[in-house]
Amino acid sequence: MEQTGGIDEVTDRIMETFAGRKIMVTGGTGFLGKVMIEKLLRSLPNIAHIYMLVRPKKGKDTKQRVEEIFDSPLFERVKAERGIATLREMVTVVNGDVLMPGLGISPEDKKMLCENVNIVYHAAATVRFDEMLKTAVLMNTRGTKMMVELAKEMKNLALFVYISTAYCHLEEKILRQRTYPPPANPDSVIKCVEWVDEEVIEAMTDKILGSCPNTYAFTKALAENIIEDSFPHIPSIILRPSIIIPIWKEPLPGWTDNINGPTGLLIGAGKGVIRTMYCDDKRYADYLPVDVAVNAILIASWNFLYFKDYEKRVYNLTSSSEFQISWGEIIDRGRRITQRVPLNGIVWYPGGSMKKSRLMHNICMVLFHMIPAYIIDALIFLAGYKPIMCRVQRRINKGFEVFEYYANNQWDFENSYIIDIREKLNSLEFKKYQLHGNDMDIDAYFETCIRAARVYILNEPPETLPAARRHLRIMYWVDVIVKTLFFLFLFYTLVNSNDFTRTIVVDSATYIAKALK
Repeated sequence: MEQTGGIDEVTDRIMETFAGRKIMVTGGTGFLGKVMIEKLLRSLPNIAHIYMLVRPKKGKDTKQRVEEIFDSPLFERVKAERGIATLREMVTVVNGDVLMPGLGISPEDKKMLCENVNIVYHAAATVRFDEMLKTAVLMNTRGTKMMVELAKEMKNLALFVYISTAYCHLEEKILRQRTYPPPANPDSVIKCVEWVDEEVIEAMTDKILGSCPNTYAFTKALAENIIEDSFPHIPSIILRPSIIIPIWKEPLPGWTDNINGPTGLLIGAGKGVIRTMYCDDKRYADYLPVDVAVNAILIASWNFLYFKDYEKRVYNLTSSSEFQISWGEIIDRGRRITQRVPLNGIVWYPGGSMKKSRLMHNICMVLFHMIPAYIIDALIFLAGYKPIMCRVQRRINKGFEVFEYYANNQWDFENSYIIDIREKLNSLEFKKYQLHGNDMDIDAYFETCIRAARVYILNEPPETLPAARRHLRIMYWVDVIVKTLFFLFLFYTLVNSNDFTRTIVVDSATYIAKALK
């Protein structure tokens, strides 16, 4: 039955709860962090202030980085509604770095934070699955420990929110809404990476990780234990969003700043450079649009502050208990969408398939990824340009190493806490802080994501679509002609071969034909 909110009121109690609060955000320059900052400024205009912990990066100081964020299309709506001057007044940039001892915060800034902050959202982390263990521990685990130590000194702290991940306890095929024992002692791991050289740590990584498949899941699980041990010294909750994907509705449908998750798969397949994946196409992952994730973060905070619901301290922010989209569906939908909304400069007509056989996948990798990459790079080199396709394929192969583990395993998640909180929302809150997918049109959403990726990721404006469609039609006929010539060659070889060779050719042709589907 469709939910419409549990209470028939028109007061925004969430906005009232946040009124006058001073909020500290780490990770505000990341994908989730940017959308959270925008939501705080737009939907909670009566908050007192936001403190953003930001580090210099790539030759840009912290204020330059925040100005670039405010200049992005994501903030156009809130700037139109409130003005850029108001945003600058509402946000204070604090120089710091979770990789550094003491978070790299000056004594003056530390005093300011300890005297003013009421709510902390700690989202800063390296989200690379293949990050070096030393860096991952220092940022994800030690950084969290130092944030907890800072929070303990905050005089008016009402809530500390740790943004974890639904994929950090991978040995649990059903993730409950509770904490779990850590894979190792967090303090011991921190001391180890602080005192031991990086080369030695890397040599020990497999042994330290144990059954954990990557440094991201390992260090986030350690960080959860740090948060758990800090309670009740600091009031805290742990939020575990699943795979965060582009904006669904507000403020800019389809917007993203990265190609992680399904967006990257759709772009790679749409460009014609991904033609095979080792994956059980019947399995599914758990996805959450970033605007829904932010709404869930604010509502979980509100539940703690307004209702004083201290029993709910670990939330799985997930969707697969209500919506399940298999890997095969993603590719099928993406193929249809990229035929309507093709990408510019595709290198081959989009096609290929998922393979349940690793052997077939590896053969197809050689036939349809590596060999074409070398041929195209040779042509690019002869034309006087720098080859790129082999480099692209190496990045794809590296991504496959991570993807295959998650795509060929299955996890499910309890998320009853968020469903329960929906019933506490009145009709205004139910709409303003949407947590449901009652009106989700998955095809329309995916198409919006592709259109947005063309503009915001690939710099392909809408006016290039007619040329992209013409190029797609050309590549379709190139694909047809090449396949026809290939099978004519096989037929010719078959007719002019002996019985032994004929058997090999028939088997090879059948095998390749299946791979081309």
